[in-house]
Amino acid sequence: MSEEGAPERDPAGGATPGRNEVYVPSRRRIERERHRRGRARRSTAVAALSTLVTAVVLYLVVVDAPGWPRTKETFFDASYAREAFPKVLDGLWLNLRLFAVCGVVVLLLGTLVAVARTLKGPVYWPVRALATAYTDFFRGLPLIICLSIVVFGVPALQLQGVTTDPVLLGGAGLVLTYSAYVAEVVRAGIESVHPSQRAAARSLGLTARQTLRHVVLPQAVRRQVPPLLNDMVSLQKDTSLVSIGGAVEAMRSADVIVGRSLNYTAYIVAALLFVALTVPMTRFTDWVTARTDRHRGQGGIV
Repeated sequence: MSEEGAPERDPAGGATPGRNEVYVPSRRRIERERHRRGRARRSTAVAALSTLVTAVVLYLVVVDAPGWPRTKETFFDASYAREAFPKVLDGLWLNLRLFAVCGVVVLLLGTLVAVARTLKGPVYWPVRALATAYTDFFRGLPLIICLSIVVFGVPALQLQGVTTDPVLLGGAGLVLTYSAYVAEVVRAGIESVHPSQRAAARSLGLTARQTLRHVVLPQAVRRQVPPLLNDMVSLQKDTSLVSIGGAVEAMRSADVIVGRSLNYTAYIVAALLFVALTVPMTRFTDWVTARTDRHRGQGGIV
């Protein structure tokens, strides 16, 4: 406690404001803030300069390559890009719809499979065995093979009432594969919750189902948001693989244009559109990861 009327001192040497005083930072604090700002400016300048130098070197290497004129004509033709852009953009709308629907189904199915794998007791052994077999099989099966089997194999069965739409079948193949990956992510989150959390919830009178729903799953999902978002980024890109069944999405639209014109600029247009969709989600994932790490370091996540 300071004496009555005497200003208190902060750790940096400045006086903390009293009831009738205005805070004035100390000279040491002002110098430290000035040093931090100067260091930040230097770091920004060095990063910008190194980026510029790297870009110039890469540009000179590419432009001076013997085959650059032919490559520029084949992959970077502005007239073909203008022709391909609206058609590829129309196909991209199918990719977005597939991602929106499949993403929700993947999260729900993956969570159910993860919960099934964490059920305790011998009576649940068949459920655990089926969930384990599902995740092991579809995590080991390449996505392109899974899509080929579903898209071409299901119509070959000629089952009554079963769709033969390549978009729906391709979406089913994406869900089967990505649900297995998401299930393992969620299961890791569930098992990372300390057993004392379950014990505390049960001691308060919650049932096993209520404990899982209100205590365990919220903590598990919150801890696994970054890897879940990474899976969603991959799903967003892999929606283009449904084109193997004939679905006209962005990649298929570009393929049609390339087959007609024998110019590959349409592929570059499709690639840039996918990158424009993926980069914001990737940056959002990085932000969530950094935020989670900060909260965990401050004790904000149990």
